[in-house]
Amino acid sequence: MAGKILIVDDVATNRIVYKVKLGAACYAPILASDGASCLALARSEKPDLILLDLVLPDMSGTEVLRHLRADPELASIPVVVFSAEADMKARLAALYAGADDFLAKSVDDQTLMARLRNLLRGREAMAELESGAAPIRALGFAELASGFHLPGSIALVSHRPETALRWRHDLGAHLPDQMTMMSREGALSEVQLTPVPDVFIIESDLADPMGGLRLMSELRSRPQTRHAAICIVKNGPANSDAAMAFDLGADDVVSNEMDPREFGQRVARLLQRKTAADKLRASVRDGLRMAVIDPLTGLHNRRYAISQLAEIASRARSSKRPFALMVIDLDRFKQVNDTFGHPAGDAVLTEVARRLAANIRGGDLLARIGGEEFLIALPNTDLANANTIAQRLCRAMQEVPFDIPGFAPLDLTASIGLAICDNGQTWTEEPVAAVIERADQALLMAKSGGRNQVTISHAAA
Repeated sequence: MAGKILIVDDVATNRIVYKVKLGAACYAPILASDGASCLALARSEKPDLILLDLVLPDMSGTEVLRHLRADPELASIPVVVFSAEADMKARLAALYAGADDFLAKSVDDQTLMARLRNLLRGREAMAELESGAAPIRALGFAELASGFHLPGSIALVSHRPETALRWRHDLGAHLPDQMTMMSREGALSEVQLTPVPDVFIIESDLADPMGGLRLMSELRSRPQTRHAAICIVKNGPANSDAAMAFDLGADDVVSNEMDPREFGQRVARLLQRKTAADKLRASVRDGLRMAVIDPLTGLHNRRYAISQLAEIASRARSSKRPFALMVIDLDRFKQVNDTFGHPAGDAVLTEVARRLAANIRGGDLLARIGGEEFLIALPNTDLANANTIAQRLCRAMQEVPFDIPGFAPLDLTASIGLAICDNGQTWTEEPVAAVIERADQALLMAKSGGRNQVTISHAAA
């Protein structure tokens, strides 16, 4: 089945009609005759979408909506309110209560099914984002931002300036967001230079009857605008060609004659959804970044370094060019923590990371792999060049004392173990772990040999 849809209507005939229609479209209909059974079935069945009649025997559809939106487990279920009445007060009440759409019961089947498909796609997209963000949050790598929202950005796209001006006037009375009037060409070119609008409101007949839909398809195909919300404004009844607009990716379709209050609330709802989706994407993106970044120094961590080192070794094998690996350890760092405290030690490590980064090449790999231990991989680097870089790093640690807040500058040194993977050796078969082990052993020799020096390990012939 394509999804479970809960049909809530107190008239049995209506329930049967919708059950037949949805069943024919391969949905799994669930039936409820009042608000209480709707809430009970929503909790037990977890439907993918709810079709909710506005008038029910025990409570209004608006009241049911408030209960749904107040329940964290049900709040994300799309709800389409449908009614035989078109009273503006009732429409606004339903939208303010959290309805995703308000449709007349007389809506044609094609538009109804397209709208259901549209909302179900949106729900699935949000579910995928949630599933990606959940494990990252569980590991403590990223948290969603607070509920504070900055004003959004809305693009008003029409080939008639007077139409865009009217939209700005109507929406400005209800929304605090920034609105920019654009032509079709501007919508495609200006977004390359400015922050991308959160919502595009597009007149359907830009220059020709299908111009708005073509622009929407173009925006959906571009990486900068593919996640923006899009509202198509029809010059005439909203259900005229609405099915095509929904199936092509419109987030909402409204009439140019719509009441400004409803127009504003629908756009506000689009902004809310866009903000929620953006937060989830940011949570995943930032969480993935934090999973491979050392939070103290900002360098990559051991997990990232090992995976990248494998790539460097693979490229070296293919190109038959050498690479070098350094393991760097601060000398007597434990005394810094014991004498000056861990905040001082953290300040030293941060400065070490800065000095290391300043003395290697752009394509080199730098990571913090332990408390005071760092790893540097040098692709396409032979022994002579690697040794030169290693000696420079030793001097960078020794020559300038480290500033410690509240104390006199501190002299510190570092020891370096250097492993060379030379194309004249049999290193092509050497595992990455073995290269790291050789660098570690060279580091131990540098430590035991007096510290503040570089010791070199070659692969066995």
